[in-house]
Amino acid sequence: MLMSFPAMARADTVQLYAAGSLKEALTDVAAAFTAKTGDRIEAKFGPSGLLKDEIARGAPAQVFASANMAHPQALHDAGKSGPVVRFARNKMCALANPLLKVDTGNLLTRMLDPAVKLVTSTPKVDRSGDYAFEIFRKADALRPGAGAELEKKAHQLTGDPKSETSPPGRLVYGWLLAEADIFVTHCTNARAAQKQNPTQQVIALPDELSVGADYGLTVITGAPPAAQRFANFIVSPEGEAILASYGFAAGSEP
Repeated sequence: MLMSFPAMARADTVQLYAAGSLKEALTDVAAAFTAKTGDRIEAKFGPSGLLKDEIARGAPAQVFASANMAHPQALHDAGKSGPVVRFARNKMCALANPLLKVDTGNLLTRMLDPAVKLVTSTPKVDRSGDYAFEIFRKADALRPGAGAELEKKAHQLTGDPKSETSPPGRLVYGWLLAEADIFVTHCTNARAAQKQNPTQQVIALPDELSVGADYGLTVITGAPPAAQRFANFIVSPEGEAILASYGFAAGSEP
């Protein structure tokens, strides 16, 4: 349970480390928080696994918002942070090239097509990649052998420190479709990419392949009261409303 702290007279700066899939939503949450309290947010966005490792090595994070529960829980278990709260939920979708004929019903067939270039984030580094490979494993229940085939053909083009970066102002997910056909990623990422290029398709996964993502929030040990205030704001009705506007479900949902 997050604790509340009284507002302080002087403004502080909070160091936020957060999953890349939260960038647009938490940027707006931070702006609303600053407008309300005067406290500033300095944010670093990236793959949750890499950020967790940086924090464990002493990076100056004060609030950590991860695309899973395990990474913040690992910091808590190591005595590096406070309690972990599930603050948002996401799902996985397929972002597809405008020229590809694909829908929910034939998505698995299209992903298995040797002529279709399939892209994911990097597993074990970026949670989106882990969730994509979980989808591939589920595919085995529908078509034996499909999981191994999908893992073998998937190009892991983002999430790793060595991954190519997108041009300024372009989301990497939509940008990579210039050289790919299907990108399996968080639905919020896919929708954000579609806003930049409305011709790109966002395809819902069939129920049999559906994978959800729980997002965990923790305040780093020794952080100033402003960090806890910001964490409290993220899970407040105002913070949840901003997250919902970007497609995230409330963390308190069953």
